[in-house]
Amino acid sequence: MHQDLIILAGGASSRMKKSNMSAPDEKLAAQANSRSKGLISIDPDGRPLMDYLLYNAKRAGYTDVYIVIGGKEQLIQEFYGEKKKANNFHGLTINYAVQYIPEGREKPFGTADAVSQAVSQYPELNNRTYTVCNSDNLYSESVLKALRMTQSPNAFIAYDRDALLFSTERIAQFALASLDKDGFLVDIIEKPDPQKSKLYKDDTGKIRVSMNIFKFSGPMFNTYVINCPVNKKRNEKELPTALLNMVQDHPSSVKGVPASEHVPDLTSKDDIERMKNYIDTHYSGLKWDE
Repeated sequence: MHQDLIILAGGASSRMKKSNMSAPDEKLAAQANSRSKGLISIDPDGRPLMDYLLYNAKRAGYTDVYIVIGGKEQLIQEFYGEKKKANNFHGLTINYAVQYIPEGREKPFGTADAVSQAVSQYPELNNRTYTVCNSDNLYSESVLKALRMTQSPNAFIAYDRDALLFSTERIAQFALASLDKDGFLVDIIEKPDPQKSKLYKDDTGKIRVSMNIFKFSGPMFNTYVINCPVNKKRNEKELPTALLNMVQDHPSSVKGVPASEHVPDLTSKDDIERMKNYIDTHYSGLKWDE
């Protein structure tokens, strides 16, 4: 079982910054416009969402965390340690990898580029297995542990679409995961036709989606993430592209680990209040020492 977790926190948060709050909270709106989404305060003590993700990760058995940040990010060091490497946060070892923006671009080059830069700055990851996830989704302890426990060298959490508590319009936008009869990834269908979605049900009758949490074998995935081509529509290097390129060369190499639960996230400013309510309902303080 692996113990390394890469958290992607270097994105531009464009949709968050452009959105409005239905019930404006000036302090939180200002944070949403200036902070990485994972650093927005969502509990009574002013602690950020990242605390809760790290808490779940520790309880799931991860020990070494690599947070990918933007080149101008400074606030994160106030929360998790000033050193570039080996900060101790409640028993977790926190390291930072910087996602530098290439010359000629105004924003980061995508999620595959973020992982590529992380493994370049920490080359030991190329010889290990690691989990990758977003910083603005609150993944549960159970799914984080499931990726550590699965014996497949590469995997992703294949969420039951019907268990996600998002709007119907938003869910319809999610890419679908096509799995073979043994549960291995075959394809990812972007912007699926709603009328054809039922064609992608798995053997249990569920439509599966990815919420961007993966397990990768460094020795196998390294070449694909470093050489990931640019998505022409979005002009970014994206993890699903690198993943599918690996699947094409190595069929039955990426296992879909089924899960049926909601994944709270911060995409727009209105999600902040929903996340605060979720935290109030599901957490009664973070008991780091238990």
